[in-house]
Amino acid sequence: MTHQVTRNQNILAKYIPAPAVPLISDWIYHFNFKLKIKKSRQSKYGDYRPPLPGKNHQITINHDLNQYAFLLTLVHEIAHLLCYERFKNRVKPHGEEWKECFRELMRPMMRLPVFPDDVRQSIITYMRDPAASSCSDPQLMRLLKKYDKPNAKNLLESLPDGTHFIFGEQEFRKGPKIRTRYRCFLIGTKQIYLFSGLAEVELV
Repeated sequence: MTHQVTRNQNILAKYIPAPAVPLISDWIYHFNFKLKIKKSRQSKYGDYRPPLPGKNHQITINHDLNQYAFLLTLVHEIAHLLCYERFKNRVKPHGEEWKECFRELMRPMMRLPVFPDDVRQSIITYMRDPAASSCSDPQLMRLLKKYDKPNAKNLLESLPDGTHFIFGEQEFRKGPKIRTRYRCFLIGTKQIYLFSGLAEVELV
């Protein structure tokens, strides 16, 4: 068991802030889940799968999240595990039961010197009413993005109109903002797509 705990801590240290490593390592042991690091996925940052007969719970997280986004996403998914343990599938995926599980897990996390002050204050606000994804909260998303690696993807809203970008292996040109979304044009066609300003895109 000691060997497994050390192995978990060594892996976690590559992805999350050091002060959070012992707590998350304890949760992996206590909740008995398998953590898989996955390649980047456009549709999600992480997910949780209940255990099949004879199998562990499984949580997957995208490998390219910065350490604060990775940690928040991981706690989000562990909250799904905790909610499943207590209620199985009898409650909504992001209902009040899940929100309370998320807050319960975040309280000890917030007592640790884990997050920068600006991110910490935004998380305190976010915890009052957690959303389906921590990275779907606009203010929190923008703050987390500040801590990405230099070669990370760009938020669409930060790019000038007319910029060409890649999303889902297709090339688009950014157009004007229409109410809450940006009208973008698929290159080589007449197709128009509406994008959230928080969409993460690559420059051409």
